[in-house]
Amino acid sequence: MGYDAPCTLRVGGEATRGTAVLEQHELIFRGPRRLSIPLNTIASAVAQDGSLTVRFGRTRAVFEIGKAATRWAERITNPPSRLDKIGAKPTMTALVAGEKHADFVDELKARGVRVVRVSGDGVDMIFYGAPRRDALNRLGELKGLLKPTGALWVIRPKGKTTITEAEVMAAGKNAGLVDVKVVSFSASHTAEKFVIPRKAR
Repeated sequence: MGYDAPCTLRVGGEATRGTAVLEQHELIFRGPRRLSIPLNTIASAVAQDGSLTVRFGRTRAVFEIGKAATRWAERITNPPSRLDKIGAKPTMTALVAGEKHADFVDELKARGVRVVRVSGDGVDMIFYGAPRRDALNRLGELKGLLKPTGALWVIRPKGKTTITEAEVMAAGKNAGLVDVKVVSFSASHTAEKFVIPRKAR
């Protein structure tokens, strides 16, 4: 994500040098003192003069991170939606295959993405729900339904032995694809993005 920075953390009159990391669900400080703040517990995040001040519960913490403070505050107060993270834009075409996530299809349509049943001249995005490793055998077939600049997202359950990240990455490579991004699709699922290599488009 690019959200990590050396900083001074000030909490309760004490100052500690270390590294601040803004992850998808947490704001973390690593140093002599360690702090992990779930984003959903942060009541406010304000940037001023290079400092990011966050309030959570009864605690006020100041992260002195410099010019990135404004960007961090914006990220905390206005986190990107699932569709923002996957780059879904109006007028794009998408094909949804494999295990379905009905709420996601509704989100795509509300964004203005045209969800299709067949690819025609190729689609911009394919979202393939793969609950088990044997489902990965279809990646080569699905690759053929993409536009040259399209993206294939493999959506798999988190923390399950029925399908692992390493298996998804290997299957993508075997299908002639390259992995370029991983996002948290939901509380229970992860999505890995694959594209056709530039030299093969």
